[in-house]
Amino acid sequence: MKHPNDSGIAHGSPAQPGATTPALLPAVTFAGLELPAEVLRTLSELGVREPFPIQAATLPDALEGRDILGRGRTGSGKTLAFGLPLLTRTAGRRAEPKQPLALILVPTRELAQQVTQALAPYAEALRLRIATVVGGTSIGRQVTALRQGAEVVVATPGRLHDLIERNACRLGRVGITVLDEADQMCDLGFLPQVADVLDQVHPDGQRMLFSATLDRDVDQLVRRYLHDPVVHSVDPTAGTVTTMEHHVLVVHGPDRYAVTTEIAARDGRVLLFLDTKHAVDQLTRHLRASGVHAGALHSGKSQPQRTRTLAQFKNSQITVLVATNVAARGLHVDDLDLVVNVDPPTDVKDYVHRAGRTARAGESGSVVTLVLAGQRRETSRMMAEAGIEPTVTKVRSGEAELSRITGAKTPSGIPLDAGPAVPRPKNTNAPFRGLGTSKGTSRGAGGKSRKAGEARKLAEARRAALVRRNG
Repeated sequence: MKHPNDSGIAHGSPAQPGATTPALLPAVTFAGLELPAEVLRTLSELGVREPFPIQAATLPDALEGRDILGRGRTGSGKTLAFGLPLLTRTAGRRAEPKQPLALILVPTRELAQQVTQALAPYAEALRLRIATVVGGTSIGRQVTALRQGAEVVVATPGRLHDLIERNACRLGRVGITVLDEADQMCDLGFLPQVADVLDQVHPDGQRMLFSATLDRDVDQLVRRYLHDPVVHSVDPTAGTVTTMEHHVLVVHGPDRYAVTTEIAARDGRVLLFLDTKHAVDQLTRHLRASGVHAGALHSGKSQPQRTRTLAQFKNSQITVLVATNVAARGLHVDDLDLVVNVDPPTDVKDYVHRAGRTARAGESGSVVTLVLAGQRRETSRMMAEAGIEPTVTKVRSGEAELSRITGAKTPSGIPLDAGPAVPRPKNTNAPFRGLGTSKGTSRGAGGKSRKAGEARKLAEARRAALVRRNG
């Protein structure tokens, strides 16, 4: 087995166009691989019996120290695909203070925590220390963890950059670097920071890049930093996952709020996606006032709040997670069978990654997108681009068809927090701000109501003054 620093990679050199290293034969079982006995025992204890396709394909090459370019949707088992080789090839070595030996770079805090949790049992079995470096939490504790020595660092680009600037972390001894969800890191504007990190790691180290798409920015990273990588693309896109159903529900504007509330009141968990933090908070408050156990997740929440909400959703203390795209990646919840786009995404990537929260690892699930009549054409175009042919159905709140597709039911109306009970929304309700209605429509209706109230108050004050004057 090749040592992390024996790969002979020329630092920063691009991959030659068309050059590919022949892949080794895929693994049939974990036992047939060069994995330590401690790892095999942990796999057995955790009930991990057979490798998923992405693991079977990449593990033989990754364990040999080859650069890997993996393309596949989320939920395919990529964490162990890169994590087991990284831990195996790092085992037996000890990190100096501030100088990790392996680095996993991810775009979001949630994904960083998920990767750490997934790899922790195997790292513990191999006596390797993992430090998680993300924003929103105490940087002082992270500085301490790095100073004490951590063989593996799981990091988001922004916080890692801050620690490097403080001279709390040095990357010169990093022999294995993983970029997970590389396309999202580029989409979020982290390309310069990612490139800066790759310029600092050991020039002859192993690099593994996993991405759902290989667009221009990701291709730039591949060509500059991966040397003759073994390419694996074994997982289907969201549009070809046979266990995933796609539905477009055409709703009447004023009825959209009621439809959303009834879907949220279903038996079982559901993940609702909206576009803005304000809309997420507003809908969450309404759902809780309607008796639905809902929690909000977006970038405006503190990291402890986000961690607590995710934990409550995973253990079913809350059954509805209302979120922005911050939950579109890095969120794995067992047996999550329904994802609802309350605000329909306009970008193919957003749809694919939102959809990827369900039907994971061979399980089944449904993705429902609510659209107004005027949004059908744009949504159809976006789905066609994603290779998806959804079932289109016109629905109204309270209808059996809505319940058949989503499990929708009438909420209890008993508030979970202090406050009066909320009556069940009816078809005549005004559109809800943040659920795809225009700001102008919502403001117009509210504005007229406020003006009418102010006019009444002014008229009453004038009548009272006239009575006093004439009395």
